[in-house]
Amino acid sequence: MLRSGLLRRLSVQFVVLLTICLGWAGAQTASEVKDASASKPAGDQVQQPTETKAEDAKTDPAKPEAISTTSATTEDQSGDPLKRPVVGKQRKEHARALRKELRGEYRKWLDEDVRWIISDEERKAFMQLSNDEERDQFIESFWQRRNPDPDSEDNEFKDEHYRRIAYANEHYAAGVQGWRTDRGRMYIIYGPPDEIESHPSGGSYERPMEEGGGQTSTYPFEDWRYRYIEGIGQEVIIEFVDDCQCGAYEMTMDRSKKDALLNVPNAGLTMYEQMGMSNKAQRFNGGMERLGTGPLGQSDLQTKQFDRLEQYAKLNRAPAIKFKDLAEQVGHHITFNPMPFEVRTDFVKITRDTVLVPITVQIRNRDITFANKDGVQHGVVNIFGRVSNLTGRVMQTFEETVAADIPAELLAREAENSKIYWKAVPLRQGRYKLDVVLKDINGDRMGTYSRSIVVPDFSDEKLSSSSLILADLVEPVPTRNVGTGMFVIGTTKVRPRVASGDGQPAVFKRGQKVNFWMQVYNLSVDEKTHKPSATFEYDIVNAATNKQVVHAVETSDKMGNVGEQITLQKTVAAANLDPGVYRINIRVSDNISKQTLGPTATFAVQ
Repeated sequence: MLRSGLLRRLSVQFVVLLTICLGWAGAQTASEVKDASASKPAGDQVQQPTETKAEDAKTDPAKPEAISTTSATTEDQSGDPLKRPVVGKQRKEHARALRKELRGEYRKWLDEDVRWIISDEERKAFMQLSNDEERDQFIESFWQRRNPDPDSEDNEFKDEHYRRIAYANEHYAAGVQGWRTDRGRMYIIYGPPDEIESHPSGGSYERPMEEGGGQTSTYPFEDWRYRYIEGIGQEVIIEFVDDCQCGAYEMTMDRSKKDALLNVPNAGLTMYEQMGMSNKAQRFNGGMERLGTGPLGQSDLQTKQFDRLEQYAKLNRAPAIKFKDLAEQVGHHITFNPMPFEVRTDFVKITRDTVLVPITVQIRNRDITFANKDGVQHGVVNIFGRVSNLTGRVMQTFEETVAADIPAELLAREAENSKIYWKAVPLRQGRYKLDVVLKDINGDRMGTYSRSIVVPDFSDEKLSSSSLILADLVEPVPTRNVGTGMFVIGTTKVRPRVASGDGQPAVFKRGQKVNFWMQVYNLSVDEKTHKPSATFEYDIVNAATNKQVVHAVETSDKMGNVGEQITLQKTVAAANLDPGVYRINIRVSDNISKQTLGPTATFAVQ
């Protein structure tokens, strides 16, 4: 009993001692590993056990291992996953998912049709589009920016591009479609070369002096010569070599690639190598080209390597857009003392699909620079305007010279009056951009105007109206002038009064007449009488007091022979109104379809 108890105590002590020894040894080993890591250079890191890394993470979070381990263990508890950084692998996965999203036609357009001519910026922008409508608009804009004649329905650049693809597929296919080959790519980007030197069977070849001279045998190869390529230079020669003799000609910078005897000792020697003045082994000196020394010298070949490298890089880039002036450009322009003017746009229905857009430009006489000419003050302003759609395609341009001749003694009195230019543009429903530029010839000042305009849809199903035009002149035109001339809309001459650009309403003097002109479309017709039934209410309200000063009601029954379209025209003498700001409210009620309209306009009387 005594002996067995002693043995048990000795066993316990041995286990405790062994545990202490093992713990000391483990600590010593960890210390040695740590010292080894500290003593080794950065490239010779010692791999620590996983447990040691985890322990370091808890005690010293500044270590890289600690950061890695901590993020791995707390990734699921880090809060909002959208705030985690997107690593390269995730970014690639997102790009692959987006490519799968693209329908076949868009993926084919991006990866095949325009693969060689689309710029990196355009490709990146296309990949960020979120729906097919945006992609369709991008594609239309892509071709339009390259269209040499934006006013034409046909796009010569686009037609020529697809012709080149068809030609490349027919003539340069080599196990893959022709557009994928190097020759096909160069043909699609730069068109047919001015000259082709073709060696379809290779064979004996007399080197030119710039390649070292001498005779050798070659693989099949072609040299394409372009007299000039914009952005690259003159006398551009591109070499394609079929060193596999399988029809797959590859573009190369190294002119020695076509040499079939390049790696054969003492064969295909250059002129200097034949004369013993050079050694073939010197060709393999690590340069870009493995051409032997010739009469022109090796130094001359080396100086041209950078030129060949630059040309090769430019040839592999997407070509720049040739017609840069047609591409929409965003920039910052600082103009001192700009010329002020006002622009008004209205919308009048012509047909179901076409809308007449009258554009009125108003220039105050006080903003025009006058020059004395034979006792008469003469001012000249040049006007240029352009209407383009969302893709940048120019739909309409106009230009005109507006002249003002005022007797010198009346110049001060006429300073507050204005000159008006008017241009009517037919457009289809949609969104457009209007740009107007004015230049004061005598004063050498310029003014610019750029706004988006939305042409409404005057569909046949909905009650609608033209713009409510405030005019200082409304009168019928002679039969011979119907539809033509300045300010003419149909059978009526309507000269708009343009509001100020600072937000103030259009102004009428007390001695003038305030005219209101508007057309109403798509009135319903009674099946029995074949006539519309509508009520038109006119209210002029003082904007300051909100007090009604004029009220009138009119019905279609008393307007004579009317149909689905009615023209409303009213005149009020400004002298009957006190000076102030007024609001005209017109309410149109279709008694058959129960539809209503309520256009308004604001004007001031001085």
